[in-house]
Amino acid sequence: MLWNWASKTKLLAYPSGHLDNIFQTKIMPFTDDSKIVTSAGDGQVRLGLLREDGKVDTTVLGKHRGCVYKLAVEPGSPHILYSCGEDGFIHHYDLRSSSATRLFSCSSLEGNNKHPPKKIRLNSIVIDSRNPCYFAVGGSDEYARVYDIRTCQWDASEDSDRPVSTFCPQHLIESYDVHITALAYSSSSELLVSYNDELIYLFEKNASEDLKNHQEAQVYSGHRNAQTIKGVNFFGPNDEYVLSGSDCGHIFIWKKKGAELVRLMVGDQHVVNQLEPHPHIPILATCGIENNVKIWAPLASDIPPLPVNVKEITEANRKSREDRSRVTLTPDLIMHVLRLQRRQTLAYVERRYNRADNVNSEDAEGSALGLSDGDASSEEDYGGNSRDCNIS
Repeated sequence: MLWNWASKTKLLAYPSGHLDNIFQTKIMPFTDDSKIVTSAGDGQVRLGLLREDGKVDTTVLGKHRGCVYKLAVEPGSPHILYSCGEDGFIHHYDLRSSSATRLFSCSSLEGNNKHPPKKIRLNSIVIDSRNPCYFAVGGSDEYARVYDIRTCQWDASEDSDRPVSTFCPQHLIESYDVHITALAYSSSSELLVSYNDELIYLFEKNASEDLKNHQEAQVYSGHRNAQTIKGVNFFGPNDEYVLSGSDCGHIFIWKKKGAELVRLMVGDQHVVNQLEPHPHIPILATCGIENNVKIWAPLASDIPPLPVNVKEITEANRKSREDRSRVTLTPDLIMHVLRLQRRQTLAYVERRYNRADNVNSEDAEGSALGLSDGDASSEEDYGGNSRDCNIS
């Protein structure tokens, strides 16, 4: 679905061709908004071509085994993009050709533990806008890896899995119970890393020759990232702020420098998953479990105070995270759970053709125009259908 967010009107909806949840949509730059790339739980990366008559033709660009949560478009390029998948592979696409290039499969770093290298299920990929030759990926272990596209072999060779740098907080090295859900690059090449049921860390640009970078990172805390694959992002004309959703349904906004929590807003009745800032003006789009997308804009120069219950919210998130960390899982048990998860995923994919539409009609439609921390308005305020995704 494509929306005019200012007027809250839906401009276009078209069948994507995907067989499962769509996780990301990207409009290719300098294509007059006519080329739309999507990725989904069916492992496909698809291209939609908007015709002059308003219809959309879709084709498959490439396919992973498992979900594809994120795409990365080369800044300013109408042709080049990347995808990463749960199969551990990174694909490179040039829309001027008819096929994808499988670059390499991402594996655990040799020597970082006593176990042999294993495939890393990838959740996120981002490109450094200051130097598009570099891209970073993160997934089912503790390391964010940075690669140089100029050193890749372009033949899916294991020799190409050679990151030029890796980032990890010192205390998370050789941790078996953490993984990365999201990454973001700032305009000054800082790398933001969000961990599942852990915290968010900001790493400065790494110009050293050392592969492993254990520099002390800026830490952002108070939220909880456990239930879903949550995003993380920068906000502001010079990336002065850091954004994250939370399992408590709030949007957290910290000052990048010093990590002071400056805003805490109710963004969803359940969980806030993704946050996308407008590239040029102070407008923010968020989404979560509810069937809507919310648009936020500052309405005053005065900074409103944090909610009176901010300490209770952050303390509840901290306690939930620490309670979970006390549960000790052996490597054998972890592998057993992962095997069961894999079987469940494969069974789910096989059933997707006859899957019933089980959208929870009881989810309320929310509305929040403005950086407020009040409760979201109900569906009846807009007369909407709970089975539609609304801009509010």
